[in-house]
Amino acid sequence: MDRVLYIAMTGGKSTLGQQAAVAHNLANADSTGYRTEMHKLRAVEVQTQAMHSRAFVVDSSIATDFSAGPLKYSGNPYDAAIKGKGWFAIQAPGGEAYTRDGSFEVSPNGILQTHAGLPVLDDGGAPITIPGESVIVIGTDGTISAIQDGVTNEVARLKLVNPPEAGLVRGEDGFFRQQDGQPAPADETVMVAGGYLEGSNVNVAEQMVQMISLARQFEMQMRMISNSQENDRSATQLITPK
Repeated sequence: MDRVLYIAMTGGKSTLGQQAAVAHNLANADSTGYRTEMHKLRAVEVQTQAMHSRAFVVDSSIATDFSAGPLKYSGNPYDAAIKGKGWFAIQAPGGEAYTRDGSFEVSPNGILQTHAGLPVLDDGGAPITIPGESVIVIGTDGTISAIQDGVTNEVARLKLVNPPEAGLVRGEDGFFRQQDGQPAPADETVMVAGGYLEGSNVNVAEQMVQMISLARQFEMQMRMISNSQENDRSATQLITPK
């Protein structure tokens, strides 16, 4: 009885968390460079001195689908997309962070930044400054060139990294960081497509099916609790002396 109640109760709570994650994925189906969030549940025994029959459900892993999204041509010279594996490095609160969202812009001070106002870093770990009144071209190796009065000058090179995906964690701000908190080294093998943006890798149809499945799973867990209560009531009536 204890095992049924604990698994159904904690399973229902965790299922609601999964539903929230799926809803978040669906809400970001059109977000540039977004990576699908995945959850898995498992049952574990409650560690107590007695009542070893009790078990509960925990979210055993909060994983990320790192598969690439589709590339879309934007024509904006400040836009860039990673081709294959890799990340853009940006200066976020608390240190260096990584994103696949290459929809960059230039601040009034000439700093290349994200839409959230976070500076984009060069291969030396410093913010990138764009000369005023110049045409920008982003090369496949991440090199940023400025064309002004017919003269082309190399301004900087984007810091492109490719740390092990198993060592990356998603922050509350949506950016990824290494688990040890250290900045990843630049990787010259990462390739960039200038004038393109990478779409989200969320499979909307798959996420909708998952949402329906989770709703049925939650309903089943609530039914298990109700059935347990009825079984307990019936058992009490049978063993109670008349």
